[in-house]
Amino acid sequence: MAVERAKDVPPLSEQGVEGARRTHAEQTRLVAGQPEPVAEVSEHAVDGPGGPIPVRVYRPETEERPGAIAYFHGGGWVVGTLDTYDPLARALANAAGAVVASVDYRLAPENPFPAAVTDCWAAVNWLADHADELGADPDRLAVGGDSAGGNLATVVARRARDAFVPSLRHQLMVYPALDPTTSSASYRELAEGYLLDAVDMRWYWHQYVGCAHPELPDLAPAWADVGGLPPATIITAEYDPLRDEGEDYARRLEHAGVPVALHRFAGVTHGFFRWRAVTPAASDAMAVVGAALRDALSTSR
Repeated sequence: MAVERAKDVPPLSEQGVEGARRTHAEQTRLVAGQPEPVAEVSEHAVDGPGGPIPVRVYRPETEERPGAIAYFHGGGWVVGTLDTYDPLARALANAAGAVVASVDYRLAPENPFPAAVTDCWAAVNWLADHADELGADPDRLAVGGDSAGGNLATVVARRARDAFVPSLRHQLMVYPALDPTTSSASYRELAEGYLLDAVDMRWYWHQYVGCAHPELPDLAPAWADVGGLPPATIITAEYDPLRDEGEDYARRLEHAGVPVALHRFAGVTHGFFRWRAVTPAASDAMAVVGAALRDALSTSR
């Protein structure tokens, strides 16, 4: 079923940046479930344009040399940490049978666009260069993310396409934030009452955009050239203001000849992918994502 905002929790736009970060951390402890064991977790510092970028790498139990995924967390480019996304990263490593590099990119409003993009781009190139050292195959790479991280994943995928390296096999987007105009029908239909209100998402965009022009392709993938991008898996939620832009993007990819699998999960809201202690849809979505990535990163491809 859809999850509504607790009556005593004010909208994020009223909490402010630090309040939103505290709420995110507190809610994660309640909804994320028990972290899954993995074979190894290691901490790394990647040279980035704004200083070292913390990256946490998860290696699953496997007898084969796995592929690798650079994962960019959600949180409106404002909230989210390696710790709040630790349970999800562990589950993703196990479901996909792949090394997962979880990227702690710089957050807005302290570091508005394009800081997150440049950090994620640096991290995926680091992963390509160091995959061998991490026990992964540098020729079997993917990018992924949820919400704001879905935006960053497809922006990085487009940069890789244009630079010709690194070669990516897949892009995963879970209820991605792709259109700063926030003008889709689902924004009107689901403006309030479904956990992430439209006013909250617009507040997130405001923190991230800074002085940038809202139609820049690295900011607004909804309007970018999508031809030649790697195959995609897109997850959307029925009760989510971002639903339509994710599904419209899937259609744009398909029209451009990019293989894409779109999965809308019924009865859930934005954020459900992390809520393994709350809804079985989280595990169901992880199974879908894991199967898609296992196939995309297999040695037979």
